[in-house]
Amino acid sequence: MSNSGNSNTISREYLDSLLIETRYLNSAVPDTTFQLYGETFSTPIMTAALSHLDHFMSPGAGEAFAKGAAAAGAVFWIGMTEDDKEMERYASSGARVVEIIKPYKDRERIAEKIRRAERLGHLAVGVDIDHPFGEDGSPDVVDGLEMAALTTKELIDLVQSTKLPVILKGILSVADAQIALSCGCRGILLSHHNNRIEYAVPPLYLLPEITKVVAGRMKVFVDCEIRTGMDAFKALSLGADAVGIGRPLMTAIKENGADGVRDYLRKATDGLRKAMAYTGCTDLTKMDPSVIHRRNF
Repeated sequence: MSNSGNSNTISREYLDSLLIETRYLNSAVPDTTFQLYGETFSTPIMTAALSHLDHFMSPGAGEAFAKGAAAAGAVFWIGMTEDDKEMERYASSGARVVEIIKPYKDRERIAEKIRRAERLGHLAVGVDIDHPFGEDGSPDVVDGLEMAALTTKELIDLVQSTKLPVILKGILSVADAQIALSCGCRGILLSHHNNRIEYAVPPLYLLPEITKVVAGRMKVFVDCEIRTGMDAFKALSLGADAVGIGRPLMTAIKENGADGVRDYLRKATDGLRKAMAYTGCTDLTKMDPSVIHRRNF
């Protein structure tokens, strides 16, 4: 069977088609310090919002994920957990947590998780908007619970229900980005959720158009096939505020636990710093889309 429609493959090919030009004159050792929602981090390279790590990997894998992110000075994103106690362990790990919640049809379940996030002192909270439908287009069911697409009115109510910054994960159109902005969201994550739909537009392809519409009024994050510091550099140059790395960190956990996650994130940040140095970007405010070129030869 052809793999031509796999959205991961398409995103990877697009990332690899992007080339950089170098700018050495007047450059300096770059600063990768990253500001997010009033807090300072060592890197704009974050963890992706993975779910059920303790179940699908091994007991303690999620906590290792969180501690590794904290040690690297990175933001820790997390999806679904087995229970409240697991999320409490993440909150007490030293990591700054962004929790992504599924679009449960039972909206009170979303509200309960937002209240828990507030109680635990999360950095931000978000909703996984690309999870309302299953493989046949009918309502998705996750862990026995039915999902449903959010309406604009519900999104406004959700944003107004909390003092935490609200992020929408799964944005892959200017249309949804505009709605998120109009509803008061403080961040969006461009993502096709690991090939959730085939033939999805690569996040980086839409990134310049979406950041133009957003115009700095909310944070724009990107995941999907971000693996290295060079991948991160390309996304940041095209307008992203930060990026998420997922599957490579799962391998790092298996190999060396929290230290593996820390080391991978640090190595990726070193790769980002190298690309910044070679292109004259002395800090994250100096990222320049004109250094990126699409291969046409």
